[in-house]
Amino acid sequence: MMHLVAEARSWIGTPYGHQASVKGAGCDCLGLIRGIWRSLHGDEPTVIPRYADDWSEPQGEEVLWAAARHHMTAADDGPVKPGQVLLFRMRDGAVAKHLGVISAIGSAPAFVHAYSRHGVVESPLSDPWKRRIVARFEFQKG
Repeated sequence: MMHLVAEARSWIGTPYGHQASVKGAGCDCLGLIRGIWRSLHGDEPTVIPRYADDWSEPQGEEVLWAAARHHMTAADDGPVKPGQVLLFRMRDGAVAKHLGVISAIGSAPAFVHAYSRHGVVESPLSDPWKRRIVARFEFQKG
């Protein structure tokens, strides 16, 4: 999993770009995961449709969660591991639609994610972030 963490960290500094997925040029949180996928598996398994900032919120549909379950393996209830993909719900009652990759565990847990107005950063996995996690996934072996 450390090669996955290294790949995620290689995206740090990429500017935030809604719907983008190009290392160094721009990406959003889904674009970061898509880029990591391409580095591990080659082509993406499906074409990502265009999406607005509020996608799936009006319908209350867990579109991103369903896609993650379809293309990745759900992590067991065991400890968090480097390289796992985290799915976050940013507000109570909202759909889950933020992603990140666990980059460090132990006394200073951290994750890499693309964050609006910040770009791709490595952030501490603080208690407020931990409370927002709704699911964890692992990239399929490839």
